[in-house]
Amino acid sequence: MRKAFRWLLSLVLLVGALGSGITASAATADEPDIKDRILAVAGMSLIHEKSVSGYRYFVLDYTQPVDHRHPSEGTFQQRLTILHKATDRPTVFFTSGYGLSTTASRSEPTRIIDGNQVSMEYRFFTPSRPYPADWSKLDIWQAAGDQHRVFQALKTIYSKKWIDTGGSKGGMTATYYRRFYPHDMDGTVAYVAPNDVVNNEDSAYTRFFKQVGTADCRTRLNAAQREALIRRDEIVARYQKYADSNGLTFTTVGSADKAYENVVLDLVWGFWQYHEESECADVPATTVSTDDLYTFIDTISGFDFYTDQGLDYYTPYYYQAGTQLGAPTFDTSYLKGLLRYPGIYQPRSYVPRSIPMKFQPSAMSDIDGWVRHHADQMLFVYGQNDPWGAEPFRLGKGSRDSYVFWAPGANHGANIAKLTDDDKAEATAEVLEWAGVAPAAVQADPGMAKPLTTYNAKLDEGDNQVLDRQRL
Repeated sequence: MRKAFRWLLSLVLLVGALGSGITASAATADEPDIKDRILAVAGMSLIHEKSVSGYRYFVLDYTQPVDHRHPSEGTFQQRLTILHKATDRPTVFFTSGYGLSTTASRSEPTRIIDGNQVSMEYRFFTPSRPYPADWSKLDIWQAAGDQHRVFQALKTIYSKKWIDTGGSKGGMTATYYRRFYPHDMDGTVAYVAPNDVVNNEDSAYTRFFKQVGTADCRTRLNAAQREALIRRDEIVARYQKYADSNGLTFTTVGSADKAYENVVLDLVWGFWQYHEESECADVPATTVSTDDLYTFIDTISGFDFYTDQGLDYYTPYYYQAGTQLGAPTFDTSYLKGLLRYPGIYQPRSYVPRSIPMKFQPSAMSDIDGWVRHHADQMLFVYGQNDPWGAEPFRLGKGSRDSYVFWAPGANHGANIAKLTDDDKAEATAEVLEWAGVAPAAVQADPGMAKPLTTYNAKLDEGDNQVLDRQRL
């Protein structure tokens, strides 16, 4: 009788939740509401709750120490979101490595395992920035400490398996977290994560640009890039006028001409990063009008990006690229005589001079060595035509139950869904297994693996594991 009563009460709660547009959690009738449980976590505060079909969605602030080595020396508020499915489901820990979107969305692993998703804004991306900002506290170890504290705080609520994930800098972030806290997560899915082990050795990028796509496409792109520099004076004058009309400035980079050189240097990289080989036919010939060339440059590289206003959001990324992560260089000999600012294409150019930077060459070699020899239940996905895959993570002796997959013809939006059928099934089966939700049929035959939830255009539109825009 008691069991029947609890079943009936749970049904009433479920119907009420569905009527309000919010799905009830798996909590039994005598458990506190999930919002109350989350807000009972010390340091957690609610910004707002949104209605999302099939979930409850919370936007939150969490109090973090500025310095995890000295937690008494100041705190800041870090934004989180929780896409709550049920406490008896596994959880995905997502970070883009950048700011946080407060529009509800599911990463690919969340859809595969039909789980909850905790998303975290990376420290120093506004508004999750300590004030005053001590930039020396922005490093990969401190950021991993942020994730570790969030995990510890929420593991008491979400006690099933956890998988961390992210794309590009988010994939790097997921990997670094595993290196510093290898026992927190039960698996990692890192998408299109660069691995710049030796910052000054970038020959892999030059080789990539000599091989990607067809020879005809490479020739068209290089010619368009040269033409953009040949016509620079005319286009820079237009660029400056556009900036003046829109209140855009160039204090950090130095001038519209310097900004333009960076925009043009991004042209070939940006094409392969975000566009398909089938779009090579859209690359303009050198005889096109300046209007058409200007439009092409803006479409691929974006004239706004190297303005002060465009760079401001990315300051934390460029700071990290110039202090720990490294940044790519590549051969530009085909532009000889057209470049005016040798050495400008590097992170120091994009961070205000008031912020000191010093590169730490051992940071990435430490990460690379750990992945090669200690990776456990980690899965890396790369796109064949993505320049950031020129220096990928690789596995070595000592790595266990870990994989590197390549999506044929894919760019920086590569994911499991874009793998070959066999690789897709294998990767999906591993993620399900790590999350503890692999159906019996999949355990018997990994080739049967598929996501546990169907595609939802509202939640899954686009490759939401890759949220960053340019140069990573």
